[in-house]
Amino acid sequence: MPISDAIQTRLAIPSDMARIVLVVNAAFAIETFIEGQRITHKEISEMAKKGEFLIAEDAAGRIVASVYLELRGQTGYFGMLAVDPAQQGTGIGRAMVNAAENYFARRGCNRVDITVLSLRPELPPFYRKLGYRQTGVQEFRPSRPLKRGFECHCIVMSKPL
Repeated sequence: MPISDAIQTRLAIPSDMARIVLVVNAAFAIETFIEGQRITHKEISEMAKKGEFLIAEDAAGRIVASVYLELRGQTGYFGMLAVDPAQQGTGIGRAMVNAAENYFARRGCNRVDITVLSLRPELPPFYRKLGYRQTGVQEFRPSRPLKRGFECHCIVMSKPL
């Protein structure tokens, strides 16, 4: 699926996982409230057993974005949307959300759920512009500990398809 003439999307294959780890960790480096890197190769591989990753590649075959996709009955869930920092602000994130929604619609889902961290206040407005609305909160269970002095919860947002 083309995002632009130079950017194409496809579902990831096992040999993409190491490159996805690099993009995710670069994109999530802003989350300085978590100890260590955001994700490991082992964690990405475990996630890929429950769902799939959609990736965007540039003309040279470099992964410039990724998003995790999981079917939960008639609800789709996407998370860990990551855009290479050098490509942020170019519309790739929005295009990846659209691609994720299309993925779920083709599989018969009637809703998409996401969770965003309360310590990332810039994210809810971004998703609201795309039609998502807050539908709840959840406890944040990070794979790495939060740094001392930080408290965080997950904001659940949903959009009907």
